[in-house]
Amino acid sequence: MCADATAGPPAPPDVLAALGPFFAVERHPVGAVPATPWRPLAELTEDPGALSARVAEVRASLAASHGAAPERVEPRVAASVAHLGLVARLVSPALALAVLRRAPFAASLGALWWRPVLGGPVPLSVAVEHGGAAAGRGPAELLRACLDRGPVGELTAAFGTLSLSPRILWGNVASAVHGAAAQLARARPGAAGEAGAALGALLPVTPLRGMAEVGADGRFLRRSCCLIYRAAPDRRGPVCGDCVLARS
Repeated sequence: MCADATAGPPAPPDVLAALGPFFAVERHPVGAVPATPWRPLAELTEDPGALSARVAEVRASLAASHGAAPERVEPRVAASVAHLGLVARLVSPALALAVLRRAPFAASLGALWWRPVLGGPVPLSVAVEHGGAAAGRGPAELLRACLDRGPVGELTAAFGTLSLSPRILWGNVASAVHGAAAQLARARPGAAGEAGAALGALLPVTPLRGMAEVGADGRFLRRSCCLIYRAAPDRRGPVCGDCVLARS
């Protein structure tokens, strides 16, 4: 167990927020309906129109950043970028709770509410019932439950209806886990070993098997691309540092 870990209830919201904006979560009572503009995150899996609307918003935002019309950005590029942003938002607090408190995050999307803003991490609220102590379960096991059977898996299945391959989608998830582990290590150096070990334990097993690797030099490289480079007008924008195209 890392020096920062404490088995028990989830960390207070301010503790998670101190790790960075992707880790911050608010809380609401179980069964409560948070006031507008909060919306149930499960709407993205239950209502195809809500998912399409989110992708359209991201598409317009990507196009505007290049001074172009939305039609210049391929729908699947916007879908991949939207997916990556959301899964990064979910795995970050999930990893922090697993490493620092040995506690699970939300068991399903039904426990989560969001505000669909653009230009940064979306605000997220979780039902207080979720995230209690999980005796005997290590960080990798806790995080895998979130990925495989939990909210990340649910969300990824929904985005799979938008002409995105499992390799791209689960590559996005692997990249998000790596990013969360790296940020957690920067914010809490005492947790770096556990965060890295959780990533290392998840990469060889389903659903992340074959999606990324950590080289002998410690560099993380995914085996797919999130497609964001194609948002540029000439579809030749910069690629991410962990992209498979960075090696070509």
